[in-house]
Amino acid sequence: MPLLTRMLNAPLSIDVRRGAVATLGELLADRRIATEGRVAIAVGPGQGDQIAEHVRPSLAACEVFHVEGGTVEAAVSLGSRLRAGSYEAVVGIGGGRTIDATKYAATLSGIPMVSVATNLSHDGICSPVASLVHDKGKGSFGVVMPLAMIVDLDYVRAAPDRLVRAGIGDVVSNFSAVDDWLLAADECGERIDRMALTVARTAAEALLHQPGSIDSDRFLTVLAEGLVLSGMAMAFAGDSRPASGGDHEILHAIDHLFPDTANHGELAGIGAAFCYHLRATRLGAGEERLEEILACLGRHGLPRFPADIGLSAEQFAEAVRYAPQTRPGRYTILEHLSLDEGETRKAVHEYVQAHGG
Repeated sequence: MPLLTRMLNAPLSIDVRRGAVATLGELLADRRIATEGRVAIAVGPGQGDQIAEHVRPSLAACEVFHVEGGTVEAAVSLGSRLRAGSYEAVVGIGGGRTIDATKYAATLSGIPMVSVATNLSHDGICSPVASLVHDKGKGSFGVVMPLAMIVDLDYVRAAPDRLVRAGIGDVVSNFSAVDDWLLAADECGERIDRMALTVARTAAEALLHQPGSIDSDRFLTVLAEGLVLSGMAMAFAGDSRPASGGDHEILHAIDHLFPDTANHGELAGIGAAFCYHLRATRLGAGEERLEEILACLGRHGLPRFPADIGLSAEQFAEAVRYAPQTRPGRYTILEHLSLDEGETRKAVHEYVQAHGG
């Protein structure tokens, strides 16, 4: 992919700091986003309304729409209203579900979208993928990446700690996704985009070795940047490959078989740890990375074992067996090993026993 095309896939503007939302009016005055100022604001439950009221004086011409959950139905409904109003752009304000629904609606409407994230639960805040609920479960949909994004650390700090910590698991899972991509290249001849791979891995490395916790603005900034870089890596690759491997297959399987067990980032982290256990015990590689990931998850209070998310070892093994069905055609450590039911149960029990779960 030519460098210019890669640059066009990157957001026009990224602002991560305290008080960043105050610049939203100035950002939307940029004629590259809206030439006539016809901008809609989509908000979800939580802090979205509060932010919309905060910026309303500088955006008097904007109309606010409420997004009822991260569903395909809600996104399609919002898209219809955006088209009916002939808006030039839409601002999605809220958590991952609201932003994913807004990205999908913006794509349906053919207009750019600005992302204003109120928590850091997963890389959907700035990615070309929307995870939405439909009548058969949850699916991932290709969408246009946000044209610009704002992360106001004041609002992030007001979000539940669990939602903020979850993003750590999503970024760290990049390690697993990247190694699965390289495995697919070796075993199946799959094409590797080295720029995308490097960006995804860099995001994970920066966060893995970042001292401090979500109580630190510095740490939150690195986390936000890691989520943005993960989204950019997916945009460069043209799909979710650099940030979604066997780890996310397990995540989606748990979502399907045992809905509402845990959130996206929490499941991504435990999925990545288990995939590295498989690499260490079946391929003789990845033991050091496994220990680093388990230490990181433990340090930040994230789930590491099935019991941490309310699943038995047998239920987790069921999800691992089902996982490849969630991404047909994707080759990961799970497809490579192709463990049968008994072998999968044994692997899960080994993982729990070996690492103290």
